[in-house]
Amino acid sequence: MRISRQGAIAAGAGICAIALGLAIALAWPAGHGGKAIGHGATPRTRRPARAATAPALPGGGLSPAQLRTAYDLGPLLRDGIDGKGQTIVIVDPFGTPAIYRDLAGFDKQFGLPAPPSLRVIQPAGPVPRYRRTVSRAASAGETILDVEAAHVMAPGASILLAETPAAENEGRTGFPQIVTAEEYVIRHHLGGVISQSFGATEQTFRSASALRQLRGAYLLAARPGYRVTVLAATGDVGAAGMTYRMNGYFRTPAVDWPASDPLVTAVGGTQLDLTRAGARLRPDAAWDDGGGGRSAVFARPAYQDGAAGIVGAGRGIPDVSMDASCASGMDIYGNNGGSAADPAGWSVACGTSLATPLFAGIVALADQEAGHPLGLINPALYRMAAAHDRGIVDITRGDNTFEAVHGFRARPGYDLVSGLGTINAAYFVPELAKLAG
Repeated sequence: MRISRQGAIAAGAGICAIALGLAIALAWPAGHGGKAIGHGATPRTRRPARAATAPALPGGGLSPAQLRTAYDLGPLLRDGIDGKGQTIVIVDPFGTPAIYRDLAGFDKQFGLPAPPSLRVIQPAGPVPRYRRTVSRAASAGETILDVEAAHVMAPGASILLAETPAAENEGRTGFPQIVTAEEYVIRHHLGGVISQSFGATEQTFRSASALRQLRGAYLLAARPGYRVTVLAATGDVGAAGMTYRMNGYFRTPAVDWPASDPLVTAVGGTQLDLTRAGARLRPDAAWDDGGGGRSAVFARPAYQDGAAGIVGAGRGIPDVSMDASCASGMDIYGNNGGSAADPAGWSVACGTSLATPLFAGIVALADQEAGHPLGLINPALYRMAAAHDRGIVDITRGDNTFEAVHGFRARPGYDLVSGLGTINAAYFVPELAKLAG
């Protein structure tokens, strides 16, 4: 899970906070006091989204209606393609004990229906009793974002939150429990898409072979008897990668795993510029802190052969991108204290931790459209782009240079900052349902 340097001014509080795996501006409830979360990360203020002054937006970020309009979900929702019959699996270390209350408050504010089911399981062992620490607070904020963002895009889908009992720490801890939880979910056919808003720089694992030994869940997900789509966030430090103790950066470009795994769909970040109604004022740009680059562990998969001139011999990420910028973050409801006894409030969340569950909701819609889980969708994504299908929207602005680490620029076609581009769901969902699986 990533410590981001990103921050935004919290609505009504002026407090910058950094959460694991995402950049999140917290509108602290009364009595919490202002305290930055992070491990040596340097928050910086971001320009608020243009819609931030709309009175209907309690946290100052984008609303579900704006995001649905931006990604053209209207035609699908009107036709009943809302994720019905599907389950989105969200995996988060520790989770939050207040998730039922938090999602109910979010839905009430925006007039959304409750999901058909919201279940919490702990297949890798019981999560330790909640205790207010920086790590647990960050995990709670991450969980709130993941659940609410997925629900925005697929309001008719059930949500299964798989909590794990150990923190993920840059390739050294937490991943065995994550693998155990995901293998349980896959073997028991509990969901068609898995959303992962965490990652560790490839170079922080003890060796490439040690990393490869953790791939069991993804190998299982790709088997014909399971066909589960697995997504992962590319990270929030641009082309850089964090060192093991998360107190510095590698001096050369690096990427995160599991996003770099060829059996995983890597979700990068964009910045939206919207009206209050959700219409675009200009085309999306690549988010300047969105992770992207070439894997040092995995070779270029066959589905990227058409982009060999860009990715070279290694696996390139991302594959696709969604909203992640702190200038176009999403309103979320809950608290970073995690306990159901603590007061909840509104926050603005951003980062590829936002992009990934947003895209998980889109995959759930495509699963419903197809009538079955799609499994590994990457080959279909690259075929769609090669055919210039309208569902994939190219991004040609922005780069992900991070401090002294020179990054990559968006360009026509595939690039190492936005991947194939972003999506127009009205076209993307039926096209993906037809080609994948």
